[in-house]
Amino acid sequence: MSRPATLSPPAALSPVAALVRRHDPDRFLTALFAPAARREVLFTLYAFNHELARAREVVSEPMLALIRLQWWREVVQGAARRHEVATPLAAAIAQGLLLPADLLAMIDGREAEAEPAIPDRAAWHAYLAATGGAAMAAAGRALGADAAMLARLRHLGAAHALAGQLRNLPALARAGRVLLPQDVLGAHGLTVHDITAGRGAEKLRAALGELAAEGRAALAGRRTALPRAVIAAALPAVLARRDLARATPAAQPPGGRLLGDRLAVLAAWLRGRV
Repeated sequence: MSRPATLSPPAALSPVAALVRRHDPDRFLTALFAPAARREVLFTLYAFNHELARAREVVSEPMLALIRLQWWREVVQGAARRHEVATPLAAAIAQGLLLPADLLAMIDGREAEAEPAIPDRAAWHAYLAATGGAAMAAAGRALGADAAMLARLRHLGAAHALAGQLRNLPALARAGRVLLPQDVLGAHGLTVHDITAGRGAEKLRAALGELAAEGRAALAGRRTALPRAVIAAALPAVLARRDLARATPAAQPPGGRLLGDRLAVLAAWLRGRV
């Protein structure tokens, strides 16, 4: 059995691969387990996902975020744009490696980030499915997943997005953005403003514990068996499971993954189960 270059990325990275390594190290790590001929399309997809996530991060007004998302919608629909991500994205679409419908669904999902808040648990789970779930399904399709696998990947991707929201909460709160359901916060006596102001730490830990338990439940049960050619799409869920198993996912330090996380990804790849 051959082993992929998991911990030794190529010496010369493409611009999109370098962007993903810099801004989305989890997906960069897991993309290295994909068949060599398909890694670049995953890097392109993940770079596109990063650009969608930035739409709200880099602007001061929600309407400007929607304008940025519309720019990407036009790219997916065929508008010619010179851009380090738009150019390879258009090429991947032209080659049939990425489907416009998948990419448009990812754009639509990001529109929730232009809203003042996420009102309730149902809206939050819909948001997670339309962002992380859609991204993982698009990755799976690029690797040849069938319809049944795509449904499971959407489920795993939503759980990965849930873990990411908890893990990234401190950075989001410092930027004045809290993408957690207001009904859950309210049940613990919290508001979005409390979190951005750093108030109610004990209440917040309880709210995060409740949401983390939902993520663990979503990832519980029999591990999903996937073909070797497809499993790289699902490997981010391995990292999500490890994050959610920790006492306080939001307290995890920023930066790259430690050896234990990397070995867990490798073990999942070797087993063929996530």
